[in-house]
Formats: sequence, C-alpha cells, structure tokens
Amino acid sequence: MPAIALEPHQLRLTIAPESLGFASTAELQDLPLPWIGQERAQAATQFGLSMDQPDYHLFVLGEVGSGRTSLLRQATQAAAAQRAVPPDLCYLHNFDAPERPRALRLPAGQGRQLRVAMLEMAKMLQTDIPKRLASPDCKAEAETIQKAWQKEEAIAFATLDAFAEARHFRLSREGGQMVFTLTGDKGHPLTENEALALPRERRAEIDAAEQALRTEIARFLDAMRPLERARDEALANLRRQTIKPLIEHAVQDIRQGLKKQIKDAAKLGQWLDQVEREVLNRLALFEAGNADDEDAEDERKHHLAELLARCQVNLAVDNSERNGAPVVVEENPQMRGLFGAIDIQTDTDPPHADFSCIRAGSLLKAHGGFILLHLRDLVEDEGLWPRLRRFLRSSRLQIDEGSAAAAHGPTAPVALQPEAVDVDVKIVLIGSVEEYYALQEADPDTARRFRVKVDFAERFAASPATRHATAIFVAHSCKKRGLPHFAPSAVARLLEQTHREADDQCRQSALFANTDALVIESAALCRARGGTLVEAPDVDAALLAHTLRHNYPEEQLHESITEGERLITLHGTVAGQINAMTQVDLGDYRFGFPMRITARTFAGHEGLLNIEREVDMSGPIHDKGVLILHSYLTALFSHVAPLALNASIVFEQEYSGVEGDSASCAELYALLSSLSGLPLRQGIAVTGALNQHGEVLPVGGINEKIEGWFHACAAAGLDGTQGVLIPARNLRHLMLSRAIVDAVERGLFHVYTVGHVSEGIALLTGEASGMGPGALPDLAADVEGTVLSRAEQTLRAFRRACQSAGQTRRGSGRRNGAARQAG
Repeated sequence: MPAIALEPHQLRLTIAPESLGFASTAELQDLPLPWIGQERAQAATQFGLSMDQPDYHLFVLGEVGSGRTSLLRQATQAAAAQRAVPPDLCYLHNFDAPERPRALRLPAGQGRQLRVAMLEMAKMLQTDIPKRLASPDCKAEAETIQKAWQKEEAIAFATLDAFAEARHFRLSREGGQMVFTLTGDKGHPLTENEALALPRERRAEIDAAEQALRTEIARFLDAMRPLERARDEALANLRRQTIKPLIEHAVQDIRQGLKKQIKDAAKLGQWLDQVEREVLNRLALFEAGNADDEDAEDERKHHLAELLARCQVNLAVDNSERNGAPVVVEENPQMRGLFGAIDIQTDTDPPHADFSCIRAGSLLKAHGGFILLHLRDLVEDEGLWPRLRRFLRSSRLQIDEGSAAAAHGPTAPVALQPEAVDVDVKIVLIGSVEEYYALQEADPDTARRFRVKVDFAERFAASPATRHATAIFVAHSCKKRGLPHFAPSAVARLLEQTHREADDQCRQSALFANTDALVIESAALCRARGGTLVEAPDVDAALLAHTLRHNYPEEQLHESITEGERLITLHGTVAGQINAMTQVDLGDYRFGFPMRITARTFAGHEGLLNIEREVDMSGPIHDKGVLILHSYLTALFSHVAPLALNASIVFEQEYSGVEGDSASCAELYALLSSLSGLPLRQGIAVTGALNQHGEVLPVGGINEKIEGWFHACAAAGLDGTQGVLIPARNLRHLMLSRAIVDAVERGLFHVYTVGHVSEGIALLTGEASGMGPGALPDLAADVEGTVLSRAEQTLRAFRRACQSAGQTRRGSGRRNGAARQAG
C-alpha cells in the first residue's frame, strides 16, 4: 500500500464554538467545579478520606500542575466539614516533676476557657488573699493565738529571769538573743575592772552561776521551740482556713464552668488540687513585707510571680473557633513547624524553659483532621523524614527541645520531656510517580502506611462532558481573579490547546495549571485592547507571546540553517542522505528541529557501525533502535547471506548526543539508498521507529517535529515538493499549527503516513520497494526495478569483492610460504 497524503482536516482537531452551548463563561461561574478527567483519583480520595482506620494515609501521585494539591485541599476541607471539632490541647506545670509537663485535652473551646479562668483566678488571689488576711476577724484570731503564746512565753521567761536574778545576773532580750549582765550587791551592773577585782573564790562562784544560767537558758529555748511551732502552725492553719474557702470557691467555679464531658477529667482535677495546695502552702508570698527592705520585697514578688505562672495554662492548640476538623497545608515543613518545639528563654541567666515554652507543630494542630505534605520537602530536610516515619509507627508525638537545647551547650536548662500525646491525623502525602515507586522500594515499611494510592492522570479521554467541565473551570478562574469572561470561540481555542498539550485529538491534558496560566494571559491581552470578552485571537496572541518568551534557542538553531552553518538540503535528491526530525526538550519549552543523517556502505565484514555509539554519544534506546534496524536489514537480505557489508550511519553536526529510536526508519532509508544507489527526496523529512518486521511504530513529539521541519522549509520558501513522512499510528496525535494546515490546503506542504517501511522507501525514491510482508522480498514485484533488487545486486558485488580479496590474500600467503621453505 502506498504512503497516504493526509487531508487538511486530519492534521488537527477543530472544535466548533457553537457546540459548547453557552454565550459566555459568565453563565457557568456558579456551577460546581468537578474533578475533570480524574474520576479514578476522586474515587480513591473519597475512599481514603472516609477510612477511619490506622495506616490508611493517602499518597497522591501526579505531575505538577495536574491540580493534585488544590483538589486534595478541596476534598479534605469538604471531609473535615463533616467531622466533629477536635479537642484543644493544653500543657500544664507538673508540680511533682517540673521537667515533665502534663498534656491535657479538653473539648474545643474549653482550653481557652480554662486559660482565661486561671488568669482571672491569679488576679483575684493577688487582691483578695491580702484582704482576707488583713480582715478584723483574721487579725483578732491571730492576736489571740499570739497573746496565748506570749503569755506562756512570759511565764517561762519570768521563771528564767528569777533564776538569773538569784545568781546576781540581769537578763534581757536584744535582737532575738538572750543577754545577761553580772550585778553587784546593790543590783547595779559591774564593770569589767570591778569584776576582775573580786576575790578568786567569788569569781569561781560567778563562773559556776554563769554556767548554770546558760544551761537554764538552753532549757528555756528548748521549751519555747514547741510552743513557737504550735503558734506558727496555729497561725498557718488560721491563714489556710481563712483563704481555703476563697480558693475552693474559685476552683469550684472553674470546674463548674467546664460542663462538657472531659476525657482527662481526672488529670485536670488532680492538677487543680495541686494548684490549691501550692497556693495554700505559700500564702506568705501574697503579703507585702517591710517596705524598707527592697531586696526582700523584690524577691517575694519574684517568687509570687513564679508561683502564679506555674498555675497558668499553656494553650498549645486552640480549636474554639472551628466548625469542623482542621486541614493543615504545610508548605514549608521544618522540624519545629511540623513536630513542635520548646522555646528556651535566653533572657535569663541561666537560660530557662518550662511548660509555657512548649509550642505545638502542624501535626498536633491537625489532630482529628488532615495534613497535606509534599514528599520532596520532607526528604530534602535531613532528619525530618526519619522522625515522621517513627511517628507513623506509633501515632504518638512528644515534643522535645532538639537543636535548641544543644545550641546552649553546658548552659542549657534541664531538658523538658513533655508528656507524649496520641495524634489522630490523616496524612496526605503528595509526590511524583517516580517518588512514589522509589518510596515503595527504599522504605516498604513506611510505604505500607499509605495504603490509599491517589493516582492523577496526565491526560484523559475527551468528551462533551469534559469540555463543558473545562469551560466551568475557565469560568471559575475568571470569577476568582476578576478577569473578563471568555467567549465560546476563546474556550474552543483553549480546549484545542489542551489537546495539543496531550498530543492527542481524542484526549485532553490534565495539567490544568497550564490552562489556568493561558486564561490569565489571554484575559490580560483582552484588557490591553480594551475588550470586555476574551475572544479566540486573544488566546492565539497569548500563545504566540508565550512562544516568543521561550523560543530563543529554537530561533538560534534555525538561523544556523538559514545562514548555512548547519547543512540541511531542502530540495532535490541525494543518495545515502536523508533529513530526520528530532525534538529538543528544554523543560519549559519543546520544539522540533531537522537533522541530516548520512549512510555509507562498502564491501567488508564488520557489519553496521553506529558512529554515535562508538563515541558514547548515543543513549540505550537509540542503540536498541539501531540493533533492531540491523536485525531487520539482515533478515531482509537473508537470502544472500552471509552479508559482506561494512556500513556506517551518522547524525551530521550533532554534538550533544542522540537518544530515542524515532530515527530508525530514516537510518534504514539512508542505508537502502546507499546500497541501491537510488537518491532520496530531500524535501521530505522522516520520523518513525520500526520493529523487526519493518512495521513503522509511533513516536513522541510528533507535532513539534513536523513544525520544526516546516519552519525550516518555510524560511527557504515552500515549493510544493516538501513535506514529512510519519507513522500512520501517529495520525490521532496530530495537532499541528494552523500555518501548516493552510500550507497543506494550498498544496505547498504535505504530510504522508506509512504503516510499513516499504511504503516510505517507495515514496522517497520513486521506485517500488520490492519488499513483502514482514522481512521478506516481494516476489510479485518487478525484480529488476525495485529498491531491494538494486541493493541486493550491490551486496552480491560486495561479497564477490570480498571473496576475490580473500583468494588473493590466500594465494599470496602460499607463495610467500613456498619462498620461505625454499630459503
């Protein structure tokens, strides 16, 4: 079957604007936006979000721009709205072990309520405790206790004083200490000289009396200590009994205020009891001391502030204003932000950290809901991924000081170990296809925690429903950004572009980020011209502007053809030479470019030489294509085996390497041309891979390749003989530019398709191929005039030449051997 020249309407899909069924996208802006072409991903997402079981986290895989993040955010927010509001999380001072703060979960809103109540209670205690202690009743009771003690102490002191007086000592108390002075017979104190002037016997009596007095004073003090303790205990009990009702009432109000059922009620009750006990045990801190002693007063205030701070609540997670479960999108995951942290207070010496320094991370904030993370962000931060793995195993999280404590070295405070808490969160991990399977291989234990695979398609089958949904997407984008709406012709042009990005007339690209960008740029050009409705020319102008921003490398390469630096023949015929088409992918821009391939054949036994492979400038897929070509060529001429052939193939002026098998057909045609001596049409560029049976296989980047060749031909001038030869199986992938369609319609350019290499060689040489099905000669063809017969004649000539050369060498060898023997 000969090569088929395609009609203009086959070169691209054209969507009729009237088929879309609206006059402007403004009519669609209030319609709900579906998951366009992502039914599989949507079903997986709904399943995963509804599974309330451990290890059913979601791994979302897809290309950037497929809407994977925005759609999962939308889905998780919808699911979170149906869930109950999770509890608040508080951290409390542990009076028994301050280095181990307690964690407390309270119903949503009660964490804030408890914090406010404890703050108000602290203010109340600072004002009411001193008032209660200074009340007349309390003072009267304290005076009674004090007078009772003073009475007993006065009786005991009077006895001691009489004992001292009987031994000629005068007893007094100065600054809390006992002072006694020796007196004379008339009761006046003796001076030191007078005491020394006394007789020795008298001085000995005085020494014995002094010793007895000291012993009696010691007995007095021993007797007073229990009385003082009893007095102090009585006064303390009085103060506690005076203040206890005040504190109990305040604490009871707090308990009553937290009416909802509390899971950690026992823990909260125990902590409030400890607060009550601590305050009652340190009532002295609430009473002002001597105003003249500023240091003592400052120290009292400092200790009072510390006591009241320990009675406060660190509300780490506050869900009081939520209407459903949380959805946390962690755009910049770090150790502190994800797992929480302890802020060490460096303004003190030494640095200080307590329960109030604990800060919750995203995982704690997402308790009861969802958190969205990108896998690449996690693995790029050393230590982040291993810790997340440990969290996934236990679903418990303990905040630690980490690097913050290490930074302070030996001056770091005692390490806090906050109580670990259970975290019920569903993780949505977003990554690429490559990252997903790399995780499966490298870390299967963690991978099994993500049992729900949400696979976003890169493209999907087009239908009236998907086109209508795409129009809704455009309407929502315009409404969201305040852009002018799109006319049906503009939407039709956008839809055609999605088919171009998918390289398929039957499928649309799922990378709606590109569509969204095109919407924004087209609307900007519409506004620039003063329009109120975006039309198709605005979209075309936006596409052209985008191309001009990215195609500088393409223009440079085409200039090299125009200026004669790169050798490309666009007219006539040449044997052993053909123009192939290649694609250059710069990441943000793809374009096609022609490449000359030449082949040389001559007699020999080395077979096919791939020059690119010999110099390590070809990739494995290209090498595979050359080996398949060699296999087909060998089978094609198997009836004249063994082949006496040396052949070389080279991509002319290619210095950056070759990869892919899409030039296999062109390489075969160049070889057959060289063998047969039949020249190839230089105005027709070729692309296509082949298998071992000569069938032409589809290739990628077909539109860019054709447009690259058309660009080169148009620059030199179209003469009606130029065109391209492509695989018939690429027909559905054609979405060529309108310039090419117009050129084909006017007969200035041609697009041919072939299903077998025999059809291509016939078109390029103008002669019958002589090839049959598979790799067999066509026995029905005119043997003398086919490409195959001419090549076969050349191969037979090569074999005869090799045989002749071999006989010559053998004959020469025998003569030389005889000469040596004679010698």
